[in-house]
Amino acid sequence: MSRRTFRVGTFNLCNLALPNQVFYKREVYTPEEYARKISWVAGQLDQLQADLIGFQEVFHAEALQQALQQSQTCQDLHLVVGKPIEDTPAVALASRFPILSHRFIRAFPAAARLEVQGAEIPLTHFSRPILSARLRLTDRIECTVFVVHLKSKRPIVPDHLDRHDPIEKAKGQARSLILRAAESIALRVLLMEVLRDRDHPVIVLGDMNDGGAAVTSQLISGEPPHRKLETEHKRKIWDVLLYHVKDIQARQSFSDVYYTHIHNGRYESLDHIMVSQEFVTQNPDRIGRVVYVSVLNDHLIDETLSSEDIPKWQSDHAQVVASIDLERPPSRPTPSRKMKVSVQSRREVRSNHRAEQYAEETVIQIEEQVGSDDRTTKDKG
Repeated sequence: MSRRTFRVGTFNLCNLALPNQVFYKREVYTPEEYARKISWVAGQLDQLQADLIGFQEVFHAEALQQALQQSQTCQDLHLVVGKPIEDTPAVALASRFPILSHRFIRAFPAAARLEVQGAEIPLTHFSRPILSARLRLTDRIECTVFVVHLKSKRPIVPDHLDRHDPIEKAKGQARSLILRAAESIALRVLLMEVLRDRDHPVIVLGDMNDGGAAVTSQLISGEPPHRKLETEHKRKIWDVLLYHVKDIQARQSFSDVYYTHIHNGRYESLDHIMVSQEFVTQNPDRIGRVVYVSVLNDHLIDETLSSEDIPKWQSDHAQVVASIDLERPPSRPTPSRKMKVSVQSRREVRSNHRAEQYAEETVIQIEEQVGSDDRTTKDKG
């Protein structure tokens, strides 16, 4: 089986803007601060060594282009950058693979509209437009990539209210959570359009502003089927399920240390890479598999334990990178081994093999004929 590896990463740049340009109404980089930020970003890019990178918090495309050019590994990447809206930064995508098409999406799809107790929730747009791009991984494989930056946990408090009041702060946090949940549902609807019944590889990169086990993250990825569910229903769920590379890494390692942000002494995982079943080892019809995940978080500082602050030119987020082995099945079966499948067609067997990815149950029966020795085996998940 021929194979090659590519790397995908996500990088919250923490307000990448040109020098002497005001952002967030009062923030600005001096030329010296800007030079140090560009140099730091370029250094992190060289550590990532990624072929595909989703960026968040880009105010000026020129600044990101300069960081890519200053790096040693990203000078030849294709780049698409969104436009900031209402003084909020944009997302971007840098790719070594050809970008066949892309679009920035701000409006929620109609199917994502929510009603609670008969009242429609008047949320209709992403706080920061998301990016959907179609890439060519090989001559025969295309992949859809989403780059997202969902609403943060920072409280939304109207200007005329006291943001330090405990009740108003709690209400503000609830507003942020409601918006992030609405954005998660809208993203899930968009994902379903490219996942359902298509056997099409999908990668999601971004700052979700919530942990992998949070409800908002599960809204995006979907939940695995219960083991007692009927196989046909499991197939439909696996078809549209996304998998956190963090969880894939944890299952094949003796250690699980993953955090991408520290706030008030809490070590959080806000930045995520999710992949569809086409990149999951347990899927026999996979086109590749996640083999390793790295988190660049040595620059993060727990300010409850240290008197140091994160320098202005660094990011307050870690960067995450996943290595994926892209596989190509052999062109013809091995002649010394014949497989005779009883009762079911080959199409049904492939389908059932996929269904048994995580089910601990007998799905099919295969008779293997090796020379004159006939043996019947049961494939258990």
